[in-house]
Amino acid sequence: MTIPASIFKAYDVRAIYPTEFDERAARAIGRAFVAYLGASRIAVSRDMRLSSPSLADAFIEGALEQGADVVDYGMCATDMLYFGVVRDGLDGGAQITASHNPSEYNGIKMVRAEAFPLSGDAGIGEIRDMVVGDRIPAPTRPRGTRQQVDLLDDYVAKVMSFIDPSVIKPFNVVLDAGSGMAGLVAPKLFDQLPCRTTRLCFEIDGRFPNHEANPLIEENRADIVAKVVETGADIGIAWDGDADRCFFIDGNGEFIAGDFITALLAEAALIKSPGEKVIYDVRASYAVKDTVEKYGGTALMNRVGHAFIKRRMREENAIFGGEVTGHYYFRDFYYADNGFIPALLILELMSRKGQTLAQLLEPLRAKYFISGEINTRVSDAATVERRLAELAERYRDGHTYWMDGFSAEFPDWHFNVRASNTEPLLRLNLEATSPGLMAEKRDEVLAVIRQS
Repeated sequence: MTIPASIFKAYDVRAIYPTEFDERAARAIGRAFVAYLGASRIAVSRDMRLSSPSLADAFIEGALEQGADVVDYGMCATDMLYFGVVRDGLDGGAQITASHNPSEYNGIKMVRAEAFPLSGDAGIGEIRDMVVGDRIPAPTRPRGTRQQVDLLDDYVAKVMSFIDPSVIKPFNVVLDAGSGMAGLVAPKLFDQLPCRTTRLCFEIDGRFPNHEANPLIEENRADIVAKVVETGADIGIAWDGDADRCFFIDGNGEFIAGDFITALLAEAALIKSPGEKVIYDVRASYAVKDTVEKYGGTALMNRVGHAFIKRRMREENAIFGGEVTGHYYFRDFYYADNGFIPALLILELMSRKGQTLAQLLEPLRAKYFISGEINTRVSDAATVERRLAELAERYRDGHTYWMDGFSAEFPDWHFNVRASNTEPLLRLNLEATSPGLMAEKRDEVLAVIRQS
C-alpha cells in the first residue's frame, strides 16, 4: 500500500492498523528516523497492543538497515522509554503505541537525545516527507546490532526518588490500569507503600476487555468511580494505555480536572523547592497561577502541546509543568511527562497535610468554577478563523491576547478558544467566579461559536 501522509500527526504517528499503518510503514519510518537524527544508537520499546510486537520488530529492522544499533527495551510504558534514552545516553528513541486510542489503532512516539520530543514542526514533518516521497537516504553505515535491555527496576527507583516513602499514610486507594502499561509499573510502586489498594484491570491486555484505556471519557471511568464509592476510598487513580498520563477521582467519585491537579502538583513542588518557575497551559484555571504565587513561585503561561511545554521548561529551567489533559512534566525527569510521579506526589501531599484528595480540593472548588473543554465542530478552516475574529470583536473590551487561539480576561471570568491541530474543531475553556456566571458566559460564548 501507499503510506498515507495522514498518519503523521502534530506530535506522533497514529492510525488504524493495518489498513492505514502497517509493518511496511513502521520499517520505513524506522529508517527515516535514523536518517533524520543521524543516529548511531537508538532505543525502541512498545506497549501492549496486539499489533505492537510486529510493528516494533519492523521499526527495529528499518533502523538496523539504516545503520543504527538498537537497544530494545521490550514492553514498556512510554515514560520508561524517556528514562532509558537519557540513562543510556542514546541518540533517540521510539515507542510503538497509540496511547489512549481504541485497540484497532497503533502508532509511534519519537524522541531525540535527552528525551526531547519530535513534533510536526521539528522532525515528524521531515520523516513524513522522506517516507511518503520515497526519499529515505541510502545508509552510510553498516547494518546495526540489536541488544535487549531491561529498564523496569531502575525506572521504578527513579520514580520513587521523587517522594519520601516513609511519610506516606495508609490511605485507601483504588487503582485502574485500564489493561495497559500501568499494570506493569504500578504494582512495583504500590507494593513499596503502606496504602491499601484495590487494583482494577491490572492484567495487561491489548484487547482492552474491560474498557478503553482513556480515562478522559466518562464511561471508561465507571468501574473506578463505582469502586471508589463502594470501598470508601480516599482517592482513585487511573492511567491511559501507555501510562504517561494519570487521572484522579476523589472519595466522592468525582473526576478531578487537570487544572486542579496541576495546581496541587505545583504546590507539592514549591513546598519542597520555593521560588521556582512553573509552566501551565493557556487553557488552565486561575487556580494554577494563584497557587503558584501563593507558594512563592513564578507561573508562566504557555501554548498547548508537549513539545512546546518541554521546550519552555528547558528555557526557563522550570521545576514543573502541567496541562489540563493530564500531562505533567518534571525537571528532574528530563523535563518530560510522567504518569506515575504525579500519583506519588499527590499521595505525599495528602500525607503531609493529613487530608483526603477531596479535602485538598475544597479551597479550589469553592473559588474556581470551570467549564471543562467544550468542543464544537465547524464546517472548515475558514469558519474557524471567522469565529475567532468574531470572538475578538465581541470581547475586545476585555484584556485580550492571541496565544494558541484567542483569550479574553474580565474581572470575574475569562476564556480561551483555540482550533484543534488535527480537525475542524473549536475548543472552549472558560472559568468564572460563580457557577451561575460560568454557565451564563459559557452559553454566551458558545452562541458565538455555534451561530449558523
